[in-house]
Amino acid sequence: MSNETRPMILLHTAVFLAGWTGIFGRLITLSGLPLVWYRIMVSVVVLALVLALMKRLHRTGWKSIAQIAGCGAILAVHWVAFYASIQASNVSIGVACIATSCFFTTLLDPLINRKKLSWVEVFISFIAITGVLLIFSLDVRYRLGIALGLLSAALYSLFSILNINVARKTEEDSATMLLYELIGGVLFLTLLMPFYTHLMPTDSIALNLKDGLWILLLGSVFTVLPFLFQLQALCSLSAFTVNLAYNLEPVYSIAIAAVLFGELREVNFSFWLGIALIVVSVLIQTYRVKRSPV
Repeated sequence: MSNETRPMILLHTAVFLAGWTGIFGRLITLSGLPLVWYRIMVSVVVLALVLALMKRLHRTGWKSIAQIAGCGAILAVHWVAFYASIQASNVSIGVACIATSCFFTTLLDPLINRKKLSWVEVFISFIAITGVLLIFSLDVRYRLGIALGLLSAALYSLFSILNINVARKTEEDSATMLLYELIGGVLFLTLLMPFYTHLMPTDSIALNLKDGLWILLLGSVFTVLPFLFQLQALCSLSAFTVNLAYNLEPVYSIAIAAVLFGELREVNFSFWLGIALIVVSVLIQTYRVKRSPV
């Protein structure tokens, strides 16, 4: 397997697993913040045990920990916005918004890293955004869900860019980075929890058995594994490539939601055209990476 092929395989495996995460937004009755809070706590425990068994659990410097944990806080808020988007609309709308992350990356990456804007990436982003707009033409009633989904996409783009920079500075392996990111995320949400319970006194944060089982599955198989694959891929691929590949996440999620929840009863031609454009944008960038790795 070539050095260019392995990161792409890891990336697309991570995207497929991530395609299932939106489904849990419908299965779990908890609202966004407590759902993500429990999810990350499960992920921290599972990943720490895995690293301990592999004898790869170690502490790094406090400066590195602070930088990595800061990325984790952004990741946690991204997840909160993502599940809030699904609960304010549906799985299809929530996950389709993730496809706009490539657009935000195209704008944010040159600003943060002070590099030249790539007009090729702008064009590919335009294809993906057009696809998302066509999907949204299905139903524009869910404005709040769409707004939260776009916020989630922007935060994910920011996380990916900063994560690459921090990984290069700290030179930590992907598993250690993920653990400290998750710890940073759960600590940040813990600080927010008193404000949340004050603002949303009617929302319960108590776990029932059914929600607990779903969160256990979400926090282990569908969080730790795909992010380990993704973080490894980020060591060889650009933030734009990773975010663009995640345009396939809504394709997987929408297909699963159609089977489980019957969300596609009102499917029309514009929906399938939008999905096709998203897939095309991913294929174009995959071809570019294969020819000239970035």
